This record gives sequence, structure tokens and C-alpha cells, in this order.
Amino acid sequence: MKYAFSTLGVPGTSLARSARLAAEHGYDGLELRAHSEEPLHPGSPHADRAAGLRAVTGAGVSVLAVAGYARVAAAGEDAPVLAELRDLVRLAADLEAPYVRVFPGGGDLPEAEADAHAARRLCAAAPFAARHGVRILLETHDSHRTAAATARVLDSVGHPGAGALWDVLHTWLGGEAPAESRRLLGAHLGYLQVKDVASARELTPLGLGAGVLPLAEAVARAPAGGWLCWEYEKRWYPEAAELAGGLAAGREHLVRLVAAAGQAERARRPGSTG
Repeated sequence: MKYAFSTLGVPGTSLARSARLAAEHGYDGLELRAHSEEPLHPGSPHADRAAGLRAVTGAGVSVLAVAGYARVAAAGEDAPVLAELRDLVRLAADLEAPYVRVFPGGGDLPEAEADAHAARRLCAAAPFAARHGVRILLETHDSHRTAAATARVLDSVGHPGAGALWDVLHTWLGGEAPAESRRLLGAHLGYLQVKDVASARELTPLGLGAGVLPLAEAVARAPAGGWLCWEYEKRWYPEAAELAGGLAAGREHLVRLVAAAGQAERARRPGSTG
């Protein structure tokens, strides 16, 4: 398994500093928040992108994903959404990142209308992304927070250039058990975002394992050899503890969960002696 953390947890931090934090604490990559508040975003010039890539790779880590804010299920014209998707894909390609994260953002639209917007736009953007070596991942979030809703869109798209990002918090808030989320996402799944909170009403981020989310069950269903990304929402909860102080313990917790899942899987194999 490979491990990353989102720069949402270290808002405004330089890429060089984020990359050093990742390397020093045993993480393999970074999920980069692609917003104008941050060092890199779709409007960044080529020189900044090249310097950012050098900073990350020079620390011995990689960019897992560009976490964009395109809302593919939102009301409105397609053209601005598709332009935003193309810009995010180009940024990811320049940073040698395999994934772009997008949101549904269907708001209060009727389910069928929101689904149709998302499927149509992802169908249009997926071939472009694939040509750039990038996969656009629709996050289980807001109007499509469950795997059932996200998979409903992606089944309609049916292109390898589009997939799913499983945010474990949102599927849990949507009432799905991890086993069901994983079954529904199937081959659409790109990687998992993990986090922890005290309750469904208290969403201030906690250290991994300190809250109530079913992380063990979710991690046990992560694709073998894939990525687990810790999304610590410090940007939205400034009162939360600093992420840097918890990075080592967070990775250690995930490693233990992965090891326990592997041990359980081996025990289930025919002929196992336990």
C-alpha cells in the first residue's frame, strides 16, 4: 500500500515544505489542493508547475492527485465545466499526477437531472483525460455522497478515463457500510480518502483512529497496492490540531490497519492453519 496526505491539512504551505513533511514521515505522495489560495492551481504558469514538480520529486515523493473544485453535476452550461476539467487535467499531467479529483455539486437538482449533467460532462472529458494519462475521479461527496449515487453516474459514463474517489466520511454519513461502498464502486475505484471525526455532528478532524469512522473496514477493502490518502480538513477547521504533529502516528495507524487486513485475508484462504 502507498500513503499520501492532502495539502488541505497544511493550508498555504509551500510545495517544498509539504513534500519534505511527506518524505520525513514515510508518505509516498501528496494530494494537492488546486485552489488559488495554494501554491499551484489551474491558473499557475508553466514555470511554477515545473518548479513544483521538481520540489516534490526532489524530496522523493510524487503527486497522487490534483484536487480540483469542478462540479460536474451542477446546473448551468457545459462549456465552463468542461474547460475547468481540461485545465485540471493539464495541471495533473504537468505534475505527473495520475488523478484529478472533482465534486458532483448537484445541489438541489432532481436526481435524474444531476446524474445526466455529471455523466454527460464526464463522458466528454474522460477521453481527453485518458490521452493525457490522467483519470478524473468523482468524489463521493455532497449531492452524490454515497457509492450508490457515484456508481450510478460512472456506470453510465463507462470510460476508463473517469472513476471514483471514495471519501470514507461521506459514504458513512450516507448510511453505507464499507463493504457495500466497495462493492458498488467496483472497478471505478481510484483510491480512498481516509479521515476521522468524533460524530456525524462534530466533524472537526481528529487523528486517525481517534474517532468513530469505520476505517478498518474501509482500509481492508482498498485495492491491493493502491493508495490511501489522509484528508485532514485543517483549512475548514482552523481550531484543529496541526497536521504535522500527527503525520507519523497517522501513517502508523494505517500501516497497522493494512497489516491486520492482510492477516485476516490470509486466515480466510483455504488451507490456512491460522
